[in-house]
Amino acid sequence: QVQLVESGGDLVQPGGSLRLSCAASRQILGDYTIGWFRQEEGEAREGVACISPSDGTTSYADSVKGRFTISRDNAKSTVDLQMNSLKPEDTALYYCAAGTRSCSVEVATKYWGYDYWGQGTQVTVSS
Repeated sequence: QVQLVESGGDLVQPGGSLRLSCAASRQILGDYTIGWFRQEEGEAREGVACISPSDGTTSYADSVKGRFTISRDNAKSTVDLQMNSLKPEDTALYYCAAGTRSCSVEVATKYWGYDYWGQGTQVTVSS
């Protein structure tokens, strides 16, 4: 059974930083594109970023470009989302997913056909 486990969510002040992690087996991280998504209660799901397994291609939503960085940590078997300059509008439940489509801007922001999904970790940006 494929399992994706997110961690790192917290309450942080505007302008602060957080690092989220998506833990999965090395096989999953080696074979699947990993995407990060977020959804605030009552709002539509939003694609945030993705990273391809082969060449490490990354793509981002315009709303987070320049502030968020997605990366793979092979030693820890995680895909991390470094979030800087956080804003109150970044508040959401963040979750990761694994799929077979290659990462692109479309896959990062408009593709929902991932094969496996995690349960999420809450990020709250508030003073």
